[in-house]
Amino acid sequence: MTQPRYDVIAIGNAIVDIIASCDDEAIAELGLNRGGMTLVDAAGADTLYAAMGQATEKSGGSAANTLAGLSQLGTQCAFIGQVAKDQFGEVFAHDIRAAGIDFDTPMRPTDGSDAEPPTGRCLIFVTPDGERTMNTFLGAGQFLPASALDEDLIASGAILYLEGYLWDPEEPRKAMRRAIDVARAHGRKVAFTASESFVIDRHGDDFRAMIEDGVLDILFVNESELATLTGEGDFEAGIAAIAGKVPVLVATKGPAGAVAIAHGERAEVAAEPVETVVDTTGAGDQFAAGFLSGFVKDEPLERCLKRGAVAAAEVISHYGPRPETDMQALMGEKLG
Repeated sequence: MTQPRYDVIAIGNAIVDIIASCDDEAIAELGLNRGGMTLVDAAGADTLYAAMGQATEKSGGSAANTLAGLSQLGTQCAFIGQVAKDQFGEVFAHDIRAAGIDFDTPMRPTDGSDAEPPTGRCLIFVTPDGERTMNTFLGAGQFLPASALDEDLIASGAILYLEGYLWDPEEPRKAMRRAIDVARAHGRKVAFTASESFVIDRHGDDFRAMIEDGVLDILFVNESELATLTGEGDFEAGIAAIAGKVPVLVATKGPAGAVAIAHGERAEVAAEPVETVVDTTGAGDQFAAGFLSGFVKDEPLERCLKRGAVAAAEVISHYGPRPETDMQALMGEKLG
């Protein structure tokens, strides 16, 4: 097996986040799923955009956000995702490359139609308690074909990181299945983030089959995703149902911290204190970034979790899903 060129290669949605503050009344008036993520079509995205107040536009997408955090932590990364040849596509490509991440997936043409959609957008409404309500138009991202994969690139990454959100549309699901085959054929590890309970509701049989078949090396879930995946309402019962089936299980509990079990070893950390929770967008993405930044260096399990907690705390202290602090300096301060 050749030495990997990259630490982590991720496949995920290529999306531009549009973030605005709002009150709880607006959430109710717009009929939004408070604290959740809802898929919308192009018309729905336009309607919600018109209802937003002053907004901030930043490149996002769950796996891309994780890579942005990893890159800041000195990890070598590449991203595979689909954008259209339009303004938001150019913004996304510029932002991810500026973050030090290699990105060479060819852009799709677009005419704004369902067949040739524009680049994806996620409209995020943030209430005063920092809770984010996401409404996602996947756009071009849901048309990532297997033919767009650079298989040599996938083979060159120590870890292939897959975003559950992108499992929903058929074409990228086929692409990710192919990417898994390539990674495993070259002895690379496969990491998977479940992303959201509604994704498990739709594709839980697929995810459970991958767990049972030993396809996944690292699984990231939060408390609600764990319950949906296992059918166990009790957190510890959910952990017990999966822990022996994946080499590394990472389960987050929001303010209650996180647990990881790797090859029978268990570690647990508390959440990092945050003076003011501004926006929880990207908390799980950055937790994964922090954890993986330690994992690729073979750091102890508890230290990997601590890195995740520090990264998550940083991102929820400001708007946007990507770090705004010198993360290597912050890790040095917090971990010594």
